[in-house]
Amino acid sequence: MLTPDGPKVIEYNSRFGDPETQVVLPRLKTDFVDILEAVIDGKLEQQPIEWKKKACACVVMASGGYPAQYRKGLEIHGLDRDGQIEGVTVYHAGTVRKGEKFYTDGGRVLGVTALGKDLPEALAKAYAGVAKISFDGAFYRHDIGK
Repeated sequence: MLTPDGPKVIEYNSRFGDPETQVVLPRLKTDFVDILEAVIDGKLEQQPIEWKKKACACVVMASGGYPAQYRKGLEIHGLDRDGQIEGVTVYHAGTVRKGEKFYTDGGRVLGVTALGKDLPEALAKAYAGVAKISFDGAFYRHDIGK
């Protein structure tokens, strides 16, 4: 946030389970392991880091009632081959696998993330991915990227 005293950080979210990271890592062209090894070796400044010239968008599918009370144990449909779309990655957050099926197990259930040549294309792909997935009470924002 820009203030009269200069920029101030009010929140920093970039854990690997957060949507903020889910839209950064798919754009990384450089092998992430190479970057981590450079950090360990104290040579990060010598490690070239390249990015794909693409946009990325993530739509979080939440369980109805999130962030307050929400139901768990609802079967998730559309995670099989029929639900897959090229350029879309589905990150599991609040899920549990029982046998061959997945069920909701948290408030933020899935992060449906897509790469595109620009933001409108990435958003269209992400929402197309969301449309293939369903569970009772599924909720997601319709204004991501607007």
